[in-house]
Amino acid sequence: MNMQSPPRSIESRISFDRRELGVILSLYGRMVAAGEWRDYGISCLRDAAIFSVFRRTAENPLYRIEKHPHLRNRQGMYVVIGMDGQILKRGHDLAQVLKVLERRLLRVITP
Repeated sequence: MNMQSPPRSIESRISFDRRELGVILSLYGRMVAAGEWRDYGISCLRDAAIFSVFRRTAENPLYRIEKHPHLRNRQGMYVVIGMDGQILKRGHDLAQVLKVLERRLLRVITP
């Protein structure tokens, strides 16, 4: 009997796991409550997973939170990229990398 493998229509893609999404969505919820962010998009590609944050739906993303597993042993697999393409923070721990965005949530309140 000749066995054939199933068609390779579903390729392996990189995605965020439940813990990573929990950390990202926690920050997202705080930023939405502060009125800074309004929408997001998730892309699962062959070599990276991307969480894009938007102020308005029809705009370019304000920030991109990317996961690149092939950089795990180098400079870290998590990176936050700004609107202009500048890398704001890179590292091995997602919570530490996202602190660069949490600082933007803090504002000085004058009486």
